[in-house]
Amino acid sequence: MIGYISDNLLIPILDFFYGLVPSYGLAIVALTVVIRLALFPLSAGSIRSARRMRIAQPVMQKRQADIKSRFANNPQKQQEELQKLMKEFGSPLAGCLPLLVQMPILFALFATLRGSPFADVPYTFNLKVLPADQIAAVEPKPFNTASHSIFITETDHVPVIGSLPGGNKLGAGDSAKIQLQTKTGESFSQVLSGVNEGQKFQPDWSVTKGDGVVSVAADGTIKAITPGDATVEGKIPGIAARSGFLFIRALGQVGFYTDGAVNWDIAILVGGFGLSLFASQLLSGMGMPANPQQSTANKITPVMITGMFLFFPLPAGVLLYMVIANIFQAGQTFLLTREALPDNLQTILDDQMKQKKTAGATAGAGGQGGSRLPFEPRGGSK
Repeated sequence: MIGYISDNLLIPILDFFYGLVPSYGLAIVALTVVIRLALFPLSAGSIRSARRMRIAQPVMQKRQADIKSRFANNPQKQQEELQKLMKEFGSPLAGCLPLLVQMPILFALFATLRGSPFADVPYTFNLKVLPADQIAAVEPKPFNTASHSIFITETDHVPVIGSLPGGNKLGAGDSAKIQLQTKTGESFSQVLSGVNEGQKFQPDWSVTKGDGVVSVAADGTIKAITPGDATVEGKIPGIAARSGFLFIRALGQVGFYTDGAVNWDIAILVGGFGLSLFASQLLSGMGMPANPQQSTANKITPVMITGMFLFFPLPAGVLLYMVIANIFQAGQTFLLTREALPDNLQTILDDQMKQKKTAGATAGAGGQGGSRLPFEPRGGSK
């Protein structure tokens, strides 16, 4: 499903924007904004639900406890009252459905930006080499990889599948050639023959596991050497993987620290992601009573996630998408926090804010009273 959404929805949108402005960086920005606008109603539903539950939760918890206590011996009545409560305030799970609906599209967008043309595309073959006298008993089953859309020019791309017609189980001493072909069965090499400088898109084959078990030639021919497990990988270069955008040196660049040097463009993107996430969480609490637990989570979560992405291998193009998406989310959150609440929730919120002010005033008065010396009269010294 994710591959279908990527090939039939996201890549055509990407092609459209690249046709308007020939910049893959701007195409990523435009694609992100378009998808976020399309998902606005769903994400708005999640934000609204979270805001309303944050206000209603204390009241709901008290009333749930009261209902369970009053109707402890009458499960049917208890269930009826709990349903009325959910109807009045809404279900805490109501915000999850919009999130689940939009997840396939967001995953597809994430996968699109990790593939061609923004990054080198890997084709991985996990192999098992058996002794020569055992391979005859194994029934050959063709092995196919997932399909990837490979850009062979700035606007032309083809879906390419890697396959081993005889399967991924080989006998020691046997050979097998990996085939890359389109969904219609046309050889990838044949497709490249009609492309200017098409040879630069030929895959680079290597053994990533089991170096002594198999060997692989430049044309993708595997030679089984000795029994064991092995992995062969071929990478097709992404046409935009090494193109820059603004301060980003290469959209396909991966890693904060590589080859003994710090990639400051990656560091800036990760820092921007953390700041935009922190801003979004702060905005979600605007006009709400203080919640110490939520406040602590809002401070810790951005730091933890940002620290993780410093070492989690994501291409710069994906990080660019994440920063733009977070900025859009922060703006959406700001707009929705200014939206009028239903009357029952507004009444609850007003009461909570009054209690907060009263508690603050009491604490302030207590602090002033506590500042008097033990022997000083309340009216002051004379």
